[in-house]
Amino acid sequence: MYEDSRRLTHSPLAGMFREGYRELSYMLKGNPGPGGQPGSEAAVKPMDLPPDDLLARLGRTLRYASLREISGLERALMFLATTGNITPFIGLFGTVWGIMDAFHGIGMTGSANLGAVAPGIAEALIATAAGLAVAIPGVIGYNYFLNRIKGAATRMDLFSLELLGTAERIIHRAARG
Repeated sequence: MYEDSRRLTHSPLAGMFREGYRELSYMLKGNPGPGGQPGSEAAVKPMDLPPDDLLARLGRTLRYASLREISGLERALMFLATTGNITPFIGLFGTVWGIMDAFHGIGMTGSANLGAVAPGIAEALIATAAGLAVAIPGVIGYNYFLNRIKGAATRMDLFSLELLGTAERIIHRAARG
């Protein structure tokens, strides 16, 4: 399983498994095995630590690996969050600029006819539409990926519990044998 997990370089669960397996192997054997790779379960020799201490240590290792994986997944979300939050204000700024331009047109012509205000109002509407055209997909994308990351975090927590349960059985079996 360890060798198979090495091929899954983009899987957060595979990364967690490798970290947990290395830590468990190190705790029970005192080293990760020949050539720096974990050895087989059959060669397990328990260390002098109580099983609960070993499990707590493994739990910390899995938690660290989980947080590192989640942090990597969340790294790109900042761009979507910034885009979704700032572009409406950029559009609003363009709207204000366009309206100011319309008033400037009125001042230059001395008349509030359509020819004087139309260019400024058109600019205002285009700026508003552009801001919304960028902000709406940014917010939708942010929410979509945030939900996916939360789901991945839940799967990682469940995986940690499952791996800790398996490790508990291995550690108790090794402590008896």
